[in-house]
Formats: sequence, structure tokens, C-alpha cells
Amino acid sequence: MSDDTIRIGIVGAGANTRARHIPLLQRISGVRLMAVCNRRPESTRRVAQEFGIPLTFERWEELVSSPEVDAVVIGTWPYLHCAVTVAALEAGKHVLCEARMAMNAAEAHRMLEASRAHPDLVAQVVPAPMSLRVDPTVRRLLDEGYLGELLVANVRGVTGAFVDPEVPLHWRQDIRLSGLNALTMGIWHEILMRWVGNASRVLARRRVFVPERTDPETGLRRVVCVPDHIDIIADLECGAQATYQFSSVLGLGGGSGIALYGTEGTLVFDGDNDRLLGGRRGDQELAEIPIAPEEEGRWRVEEEFIGAIRGEVPVRLTTFEDGVAYMEFTEAVARSAEQGRAIRLPLEE
Repeated sequence: MSDDTIRIGIVGAGANTRARHIPLLQRISGVRLMAVCNRRPESTRRVAQEFGIPLTFERWEELVSSPEVDAVVIGTWPYLHCAVTVAALEAGKHVLCEARMAMNAAEAHRMLEASRAHPDLVAQVVPAPMSLRVDPTVRRLLDEGYLGELLVANVRGVTGAFVDPEVPLHWRQDIRLSGLNALTMGIWHEILMRWVGNASRVLARRRVFVPERTDPETGLRRVVCVPDHIDIIADLECGAQATYQFSSVLGLGGGSGIALYGTEGTLVFDGDNDRLLGGRRGDQELAEIPIAPEEEGRWRVEEEFIGAIRGEVPVRLTTFEDGVAYMEFTEAVARSAEQGRAIRLPLEE
């Protein structure tokens, strides 16, 4: 396909799709944005006009089956990710799926099975973006033994905002649209997996502090099932222990990031300021670790997707296998909180 135009269809041109995927795909030679389908016809027409997309569809099934489309970019809320992905792969289309990968682990496994049934097609999940700049440096330092033996990992994904019961229901708080991957749990765990591997056992507690919110589309009050706060203790496959905290209610409660503590050193990723800090035995305090220009990572999702379709590069960020791993983690957290016990990974069912 390297000599052919790759024709892209968009199912769900949300904010991230309009800000990143569409303009960055349009910059790649030999790529054409061919079709779009949003939830509402008027929204579909606006996006088509804004970006010069020639074909519009009222139903995503029609776009996926169109012979004018070679690859499908899925920018919908998670409730449609599995259905559109499986249908697209079965129709012979490559797939780039927005994170969160799916509603739950079962859907993620169905997506993975569909991709394995069509190994000639590219299946990619949009990666967690926060650490891309520092990822290569972190991995190099870990390979060089900067930490010694990893003992403890601390992961935080918090807003620092005070709870506000009057804020309307967001799609991420609507379990019918978002599934089990609450708050920023999945994307921060994905980053930890890139660095040190997955968890093997999790124990979690969670709370919903605002049990009802107003649905902005209907004006009605809705029960909220997605937690406002989650605490997790986990064993990692590498032998270390991890703690996680995800929250939208910790007013002035600090920032988001990951800290790795080893026998010989400490690495801290300050996610709010995109900085990497470190210190080793004998140091008095942490110091910022400069990121060399030649080692600096960057967002290259669209390049990687098209490069994989053309057979130039494999998908690295994020494979469906990695997506299943973080979806199993988020489901294990939900099961642990509901059942009041530790859950082992990978899930047995």
C-alpha cells in the first residue's frame, strides 16, 4: 500500500480527533480524509465542511462498510469502541481507536481477538500522552541501573480541585458511556507499564462523593456510579509494590505523576510540569534531569499508524495487547472495590 493513497474514515470527530488526529493525518503525504460520521447529522456536516471531508454518513455502520474507506479512526466515547473496531476489522479496515480502549476487559479481549483474526490489518490504541517526552530517558536510566532494584512505585492522577456538586454530569462520569476505566486510572497505569511492567495483584477502595449530577443533554438528575476517588495498593510483576491515587476531590492536594523508588536511586516524573527529577544514594535532594534533544520523545501517533499500514514501522504505542493489559487492571480495581478483596492479574475470566 506504500504507493497508494490511504483513505481515512472518522467515526466520532471529538475534541482530540479535531485537534490532533485530523490535522496531523492531513499533513502526511498520500493520506486523504475521505469520510466522517458523528452522533448528529449537523455535527457531521460541520466537521466535513471545516476539514474538507467529501463523504458524510448518518450511521457509523455505513462508513465502516464503505469501499471508499481503507482505515477507520474511532474518536467516539468508549461505549462504541468495541463495536466499531470489530466491524471495521471484519470489513478489512485498519483501526486507530481513541483511548480508553473499551468499556471493560471483556470488550478489550473481543477487540484483540478480532485484530488477531486479521493480522494483515493495523490495530492501534491512542497512547497515554503525558510522559511521551521523557519516556526514552526513563527507559534508558532504568536499563542502566539508575534505581538499582525497584522497591516502590507511587502513581497519582489528581485534579487538585475541590469537589463541586453543581458541575453537570460529564461523559467520563457516565458509566454507560465510559465503562469501568474511572478518572485517569488507565492512562497513568499504561505509563507505569511502559516503564516497569504490569501489576500482578490489586486491592482497591473507591468512593462516589456526589451521588447525583444533572445530565446536560436532558436536564434530569442522574445517579453517578463512577467514583470520584480511588486508592489502590498493588503488587507489580517485577516484585515491587505500588500505590495509586486517582481523585477529583483533593482540593489543593498536589499534582499528578509517578515516583519510582529503588535501592540506589529515585526517579520522579512531575506530570503537571512535564519534568523528570532524580537522585541517587548520597545526594541531598532531587535534581531535574535534562532531556537530551536527540532522546526527547514526542507525539507521533498518526505517523506511526500510517507507517504501520505502509509496512514501514510496527505499532509501539499502543498495541491492542497493552490496551487489554490496562483494561484488565482497571477491571481488577473495580472488582476489588466491589468485592472487598484483592484481585489477581491477569484476570481468570
